[in-house]
Parts: sequence; structure tokens; C-alpha cells
Amino acid sequence: MLYDSLNHLSKSETFKNAVLKGIAPDKGLFFPRQIIPLKQKILNELSKLHIHEIAFEAIQQFIGNCIPKRKLKNIIEETLCFDFPLVKLDKDIYSLELFHGPTLAFKDVGARFMARCVEYFNEIENENITILVATSGDTGAAVADGFYNISGVNVVILYPKNKISIIQEKQMTTLGKNITALEVDGVFDDCQEMVKKAFLDPQIIQKIRLTSANSINVARWLPQMFYYFSGYVSASKFGLPINFSVPSGNFGNLCAGLIAKKLGLPINHFLACTNANDSVPRYLDSGIFQPNKTIQTISNAMDVGNPSNFIRIQKIFNNDIHKLKKNISGYSFSDSETKSHIKKTYKKSNYILDPHGAIGLLGLQKHSKIIQNETGIFLETAHPCKFSDIVESNINIKLDFPNKLNNIFKREKKSIKISNYSEVKEFLLKS
Repeated sequence: MLYDSLNHLSKSETFKNAVLKGIAPDKGLFFPRQIIPLKQKILNELSKLHIHEIAFEAIQQFIGNCIPKRKLKNIIEETLCFDFPLVKLDKDIYSLELFHGPTLAFKDVGARFMARCVEYFNEIENENITILVATSGDTGAAVADGFYNISGVNVVILYPKNKISIIQEKQMTTLGKNITALEVDGVFDDCQEMVKKAFLDPQIIQKIRLTSANSINVARWLPQMFYYFSGYVSASKFGLPINFSVPSGNFGNLCAGLIAKKLGLPINHFLACTNANDSVPRYLDSGIFQPNKTIQTISNAMDVGNPSNFIRIQKIFNNDIHKLKKNISGYSFSDSETKSHIKKTYKKSNYILDPHGAIGLLGLQKHSKIIQNETGIFLETAHPCKFSDIVESNINIKLDFPNKLNNIFKREKKSIKISNYSEVKEFLLKS
């Protein structure tokens, strides 16, 4: 499998090189040259297969010969070591809980998969590598956990000051060892822009072997399709067309679902649900992609004004907006609507939503008023306790924190305050 830059000015790369480079020299995102649908026999027998078997069949063509099959199977087993339960909330409406991993967020899947791929590549070449990543919340925590204490790998995480939850910050600033957190005076888009600049800075790339663990990296992005297969298999027994509602920020998650559909998974429709950062829903209405400056919201992991992965979604549909709109509907919701729905859902269904899942459910219910007799699955992307201040104030209860978070508030925060790219560059060159 070869990967091409979506800017079309760089040479094609193998999976390994695409992972280790993160972004192409021409600043483009890597995209697989071809996507071959799974054999119909496999698609017909999904319900009989273990999720590890399904994941292997789904991902192997994108890896090619870069990782031996036995090793790839081990990586998948270590990645998918927790469940994705489907929970019924209402007639034909289900929550696919993706927060049962080590950092209680859906990004554990991509981060764990990528970390193990990089570890394997590093064992072969025995060369130190620096993972540089920007986060709007959960990515940093998942990457920190996934790469923690891996030999030969240093992780540098950029996050926006005062714009992530306390738990998210603790998860990425208290590990130490090979994990360093840079606290940026800005928003997520500023962090992401600094990361992109570093990848194209000759002084940095001559001295440091650099890659990213954001969803711009193919090893972080592609394995997110695994839980779409899991959710589909669980819901297919209901016998109705299946729609997925995806709380969306940088749009890697939704894009992975579209790859699953390209592989032959018969998903009926996708809902791209955002907070006030509504670049994509506006595009679906107007046909004009016009990103706005990032707006801070209570669903902070989705606070992305200019989503990087949307260009991949456009590539999937060959920039045909009519095909795109046939497969994706877009909805956006305010903080007040999100808070209200957390309260309403708890009162009606005794189910506790986090702010991101609440937006996914809002979109699903809005769409369901238009389309009947379909199974709707929204992705509950993070454990509610990661946003306890918002959730608890809306439903008037004290949340029980999972054992995975025991003592996290007692750990000492260690971060380096950064205000501009020059300071990021100085840190990288000195480290």
C-alpha cells in the first residue's frame, strides 16, 4: 500500500514512512492510494468473527508489508483490550460507548495502535523519535498513555491553556519520563499550526526525527474504523438501516467511519455533529468551506475551527459535494442546548452523557424526526467524569470516578508555558 499527499507535490510513501513522517513534505495529509472493499464472504460473516479478526481484515491492506501479519495481530490484540458496549436509550436509539479504555476516551484506540506501530518500527531502526502532537483535550491524554515509557520515543504535547478539563490536563501533565506537556497561550488551532510549522522547519527536521500522533497521522486515524465495525455488528441484529452520529472536531473519527463504509460495511448514513465550531455543517448547507476562528465551548475536544481531516473526507467523495451530502448530514448545537440535553436525557433515561456524546445524541434525534424506521447509534466519546463540573451541575449528582482515575488529583502537574512558535522551536532544539 502506498500513500499519496493530498497536495500532490511529494512522492508516495509506504505505511511505515507515512507514519514516521506524519505529514508530507508538501504539507499535505497522506491518503491511501487505493481502498479495496473486503470480500463479501467476510462481510457476510462479521457476526461470527471476533473483533480482533474483523480489525485485522479491515486494516491489513493499509499496512501492506510494513508489519508482519503475526505482529500486526498482536498490535490489534493489545489495542483492542477493552469493550465497546452498545447501550439502548430509546426506541431505535443507542449509545456506542467508546470510553472504556485506559484514558476513558475514544482516542485510546488510535493512540494505542499507533504507539505499538512506532515501537515496532523503532525496534528495527533503533533510532530515537519525537512524537509532536497538538490536543484539544482527549488526544493528549491518550497519546501520553499510549506512548508512556516506550524506549526511544519522546512525546511532546501542545495543549491550549485553560481550555481543557482538569482531568484531561492531569492525564497529560503528570506522567513525566518521556512525556512533556507544553501549555500554549492560545486555542487548539494555534497548537495545531505550531505542530505543522515544526514539521516543515529545516532546522528541526535536520536534527530531530519528528512525527505526529494527531489524527493527521494515518496510524492514529485509520484504526478508529474498528469500533464502527463493532457497533455495526452489535446493531445489525435489529434489522434496520444503521446511521452513525459522530461528535466531530478535527473530523478524523468521522473520516474513519467513511473508510469503513468504503470497505463495504453497509452503514446507511453519517451525521456530522458539532458545537459552535460549525465549519462543516455550514459547508453542507452552502457548498462553501469557510472556517471560522475557534470558539471555546464546554465540548472542548471538538473546539476546532479548521478541521484538518475534512480534506480527506472530500477526497473520499472526489470533491463531489452532492455525493458527500448524500452520505453525511451536518448539525451544530450550542452550549445551552448541550447542557439542557444532558439534564433531559438523565431525567428520561437515567443515562449520563458527556458534552460530546450529548451533541451526538442531539443530532441523532433531530435527524430521526426526519427519517423513521432506522437504527441510530451516537458515539459516546468520553467518560462523563472527564467533564464532571459540567455534568454534575446539570444533573445534580456526584459522579463516581472509575478506578483508573484514582489519585490523579494528587499528582503534581508539570508543564512548560509557551506563547509562540519560536518558543516551541527553541524547546525542541534544546531537548
